[in-house]
Amino acid sequence: MIKLANPLVKDSVITTTSLQQWAYSLGNLGCSIPYQAVGAVILFFYVDIQKLSPVWAAMVMTGYAIYNAINNPVMGYLSDRTKTRWGRRIPYILFGTIPYALFFALLFLVPFDGVKSPISLLLWFIVGLFLFESTATVVQTAYYSLLPEMFSEYHARTSVAVKMNIFMTVGLIIGAALPITIASILGWPIMGIILGVISAAALLVSTRGMFERSSTLEGEKVKLGQAIKATILNRSFITIVIAQTMRHFATAVAASGLAFYTKYSLGVDPASSSIILGTIFITAALALYPWKRFLASRYEPRTTLLIAYGLMGISTIPLFFAQSMLAAIGTAIFLGMALAGLLLMGDVTLSDVIDEDETRTGQRREGMYFGMSGLIITLAYA
Repeated sequence: MIKLANPLVKDSVITTTSLQQWAYSLGNLGCSIPYQAVGAVILFFYVDIQKLSPVWAAMVMTGYAIYNAINNPVMGYLSDRTKTRWGRRIPYILFGTIPYALFFALLFLVPFDGVKSPISLLLWFIVGLFLFESTATVVQTAYYSLLPEMFSEYHARTSVAVKMNIFMTVGLIIGAALPITIASILGWPIMGIILGVISAAALLVSTRGMFERSSTLEGEKVKLGQAIKATILNRSFITIVIAQTMRHFATAVAASGLAFYTKYSLGVDPASSSIILGTIFITAALALYPWKRFLASRYEPRTTLLIAYGLMGISTIPLFFAQSMLAAIGTAIFLGMALAGLLLMGDVTLSDVIDEDETRTGQRREGMYFGMSGLIITLAYA
């Protein structure tokens, strides 16, 4: 196990064990839970429980989405330029995790309500949400930027991608499905504390498996504008990120319209949409290893990703003909199998782009690439 006192290694000795891969991947649980919880219940909590004006809440969320997009490349740029004895990324995770979890919990530890103190509640929501987003970007940009640096071989990257997406699926279930259940039993403040503690613990434990290459310590010297320009002019990056953006956009549209589909196309309770979504994500988690074992190990990243996109397109066709919940669930299984390929190869292909950029420029710019990818994909949800 790599010790935090010396998390820097030379390129010639970079090897990773299965334990290190699992340790690093555990951090994805800490990244997923808070974001899923905020996306799933934050508006319900502030508008329905705390009685914040829906108009005010919508304005805050609009500003939040814009800030969320902008701060990704900025943090990526700063991360690439950082130079410390512990590396460029690890310090952000070590020192940013506790504030990240704390600000998440504070979003639900609200001392005001919208009836008696509407302005105070609004200010608490604004400050808390933006502080949470800031610390989340600090931690998550550093975390994802370590992927291509720690795992330089295709086989290692696909192995880690399987593990990361397993934890992401668990985080999705915990963050999206459990908050209201926990809050109904223990209250919203306790729910926030519990999920915050789980997230912080996952990230801090994951640092035990992290290291950085000593050759990457020389931070990038170009200005922010130049770094952004160089990134968006990389044709390989634009090709990958456009494909990923289209996938995220289509997924968001499908998820938001699924309740309408179950009610008007299938003629069943809209709540049944959660069963379809759950089937998709659970199937995807189960299909990750078969994708890695039988497809990713046989074909190059580009071919594997194209197969996944093709299967996803084909798998959506039965939705037009499904007339029952059983048929929809059957289709969801095929969608989940296709989604597994997209989840597996997303960060792997971006890591290849980063390697290509290093060959051309002599610099490792993981932070900038993951940051710009975050900006563009965030706009897909706007």
